Amino acid sequence: MVESKPTSTGTASQMTPEDMRGLASRLRARAESVLLRRQPEQHRDLVTAGALIERLVHLQAEIRRAADSTEDESTEQHLRELLAGA
Repeated sequence: MVESKPTSTGTASQMTPEDMRGLASRLRARAESVLLRRQPEQHRDLVTAGALIERLVHLQAEIRRAADSTEDESTEQHLRELLAGA
């Protein structure tokens, strides 16, 4: 019997904001490389992926600031749960 193993290692959620920004930068640089000049779909996908990663980093920072500043324990717990799942 063949056992299926998960293909995702879950490393994205363990990345620091700096790691995520570095990945976004590398994706954008790869998109701008000479190799993708004749592949507009891949160029667009990499640029979009980089922008989405940057947006995620920004949203995580906003959620973290909101969790740190709220005085409501339930809200703080919910926001921190959101961060744990990101």
